[in-house]
Amino acid sequence: MFKYFAILFIAIQSINTPAAGLNSLESFLKSTNSGKAEFSQVVTSPAKTDTAEKAAPKVKTSSGTFEFSRPNKFKFLYKKPFEQTIVADGTTLWLFDVDLNQVTARKQSQALGSTPAALIATAANLKALEAEFKLQDAPDANGMQWVIAMPKAKDGQIQSIKVGLKGTAETGVSLSVLEILDSFGQRSVINFANVERNLSFGADNFRFKPPVGADVIRQ
Repeated sequence: MFKYFAILFIAIQSINTPAAGLNSLESFLKSTNSGKAEFSQVVTSPAKTDTAEKAAPKVKTSSGTFEFSRPNKFKFLYKKPFEQTIVADGTTLWLFDVDLNQVTARKQSQALGSTPAALIATAANLKALEAEFKLQDAPDANGMQWVIAMPKAKDGQIQSIKVGLKGTAETGVSLSVLEILDSFGQRSVINFANVERNLSFGADNFRFKPPVGADVIRQ
């Protein structure tokens, strides 16, 4: 989970005439500077094939809220089934596991890059995303415009990211779905709901202070 958001968001190779998905993604990047939403996440691990008995894929679900403010701040608050906080304050990426009372801190510049969070937190336009991703338009489906992003880095944990967007340049484009496939074949689908765009957050909204008594690990 941490690898996805010490990490967040997508890109692909530009073409002369961007299709619907790429147009929508660029509109989202240019017109949305901040926002918040509720999210639900379903992570499906591939079935094991190296055992005599057939094993069904493992499925884990979680939910919470998400907030971001460009150019480089975001916060995921996981509420169910376990409480967990992921905060990027512009300098440090923090992960707080409530049950373990443990905080992991990493330099944000080293933790993002070719991750889903990079799309929301750092990119201003498609060209900026091309430094980390190979972008490709995908056919419209389920009332959304789609873009597929494949990280250019060969040693990362993300294999591909598929982004679903809703809306138009006139009404405003919102992020609706992220489908993430990692190098181990694990698939994570994040659906966003009740999306609010271009909000004003307080100065302390993306600050994180480790709780007293928590074990802090710096990487």
